[in-house]
Amino acid sequence: MPETESWDYTLYIPNDLRAVTVCRRTLRLILTMHGLIGLVDTAELLATELVANAVRHTKGPAALRVRRSPEGAVWIGAWDTDPEPPEPPRRLDQVGDLEEGRGLGLVAACADNWGWRPSARFGDRGKFVWCDLAVS
Repeated sequence: MPETESWDYTLYIPNDLRAVTVCRRTLRLILTMHGLIGLVDTAELLATELVANAVRHTKGPAALRVRRSPEGAVWIGAWDTDPEPPEPPRRLDQVGDLEEGRGLGLVAACADNWGWRPSARFGDRGKFVWCDLAVS
């Protein structure tokens, strides 16, 4: 497989629900500028769920990280200051009309892979919850 252009962006955000929209629009711009418009809708959905969880369920700052690997996959991660693992995703057919609890289920259903890992990369203990999308 030929190597593709790799890149890596990080957007640090405050613990503010308005930051979710800022992240979504920034992600759209990044993917569009790199010629990946076909991924935008799915990537926005996934990033929205990851960042919203980071902002809603923690008290500290957060970050959105987006990168493209040399193999061509787009990786989207949300960092937050809570080192505890996320709740396991619920299957979408099990959440019914619930207002909450669908986020990681959507991520698991729409991404090629997803997971989480502890991280102190930004100076605070915390975790990354991530997913990736293959570029066709």
